[in-house]
Amino acid sequence: MNEMTEHDLQAYVDGRLDAGRRQAVEAYLAANPGLAAKAAAYRRQNDAMHTAFDAIADEPVPARFRKPARATWPALSYAAMAGCLAVGLATGWMVREPAVSPAALAAARSPLTPVSFARQAAVAHAVFSPEVLHPVEVGADQEPHLVKWLSKRLGVDVRPPDLNPAGFQLIGGRLLPATSGPAAQFMYQDARGQRLTLYVRTHGPDTQETAFRYEKSDGVGVFYWIDRDLGYALSGDIDRARLLEVAKIVYQQLAG
Repeated sequence: MNEMTEHDLQAYVDGRLDAGRRQAVEAYLAANPGLAAKAAAYRRQNDAMHTAFDAIADEPVPARFRKPARATWPALSYAAMAGCLAVGLATGWMVREPAVSPAALAAARSPLTPVSFARQAAVAHAVFSPEVLHPVEVGADQEPHLVKWLSKRLGVDVRPPDLNPAGFQLIGGRLLPATSGPAAQFMYQDARGQRLTLYVRTHGPDTQETAFRYEKSDGVGVFYWIDRDLGYALSGDIDRARLLEVAKIVYQQLAG
């Protein structure tokens, strides 16, 4: 094949190609290591989502979404839409680990659990950092608009720190769903194309301030902390020492 589209790549990863087309894509990937790496990243994302959410998808439909048998088709459609919305929001803030235990799933549902917060950031990084065409919603060339938009949605002033001293330039950012309310993600990239993401979300007034903490899952390292009403998590597939160096820069710039 002469070229491969994003649709071809995603259909291949999802197993939706016929045998002939699949072989053509595999041959193309063998000759293009960059795209092969992207396909591998998509597979890891799929595995992560299945690990984290398959058990949830098998749970009974909540009673509030069930309708009597005499319900009209429009009513049933709205119930289905509500159920889909609930699952969609869950994928924005639930997270994975190689083997998810019931206790881990319960912790991930807790809105004020620091570990849950870090895993939410790790999943958001794994999902969006491999993107080539659409890694962010608003680019760095519109930074004033990005800051105003995310600050309004989170209900508190948020801004991307300047990581140029560490060799990372701002690409842009996006709005994400969190456990309760919205979250912001800022993305950075260095000269080699390595990406970091800073995940920011609000917390309730009873959330206690935490010191720097670190965890790693499936190659994604996360330094995270909670400062007053905001939680921060810096994620990246880089050496822990370097990630800590950048995290300290973030903390120094954003600490109020």
